[in-house]
Amino acid sequence: MPKIIAVVNGKGGVGKTTTAVNLAATFAEQQKVLLVDADIQGSASWWIERSQNGMGFDLSQDTNPQLLSHLRSITGYDLVIVDTPPALHSEALAAVVGIADYLVLPTPPAPMDLAVLVDTVKSAVAPLGTPHRVLLTKVDTRSLGEALEAQNALMELGIPACNAFIRLYKAHERAVLDGVAITQWRGKNGREAESDYRRVAEEIQRDWRK
Repeated sequence: MPKIIAVVNGKGGVGKTTTAVNLAATFAEQQKVLLVDADIQGSASWWIERSQNGMGFDLSQDTNPQLLSHLRSITGYDLVIVDTPPALHSEALAAVVGIADYLVLPTPPAPMDLAVLVDTVKSAVAPLGTPHRVLLTKVDTRSLGEALEAQNALMELGIPACNAFIRLYKAHERAVLDGVAITQWRGKNGREAESDYRRVAEEIQRDWRK
């Protein structure tokens, strides 16, 4: 059976789809990966369908909660990554979170974004006991202290966070427009943006080995 990673946040615009696609591309270098776009907005599908040469993983678009609840029975893949809808009480989100092996919770470090994220963890994640980490995204390289403060605040609340975080680069927007994952993009700050997601993937893999 494949491992299932759900990328979750009850708020939109936090880097959820960017995280799902770029983690899928990173893991696909060594594993057979399926990305499931369960977000009714279909942003991941739109991005991937722009790709001329593919991103190294397969795509399925499905928002049906019943079908999503059977993802564990999928064969032929080592890893399934699900881009979930930004709706905390949606049936699709509940179906995916209920069967996931691991949850990645992206959020910018701004206080209002963190408040929504903490609510998501308390109401939809903690009761299940599923292993998870918060991933700080859209981190301004000019104010890294904000990210460190956010990590400390999460630690004080007993919410695990990735040591790595995703810095805010135009490279991420450019990669979407070019229909490529950040691992394939070769413009300004591309390598820095890629290295952020590689560090996150390594942290997740270390968690699996524990």
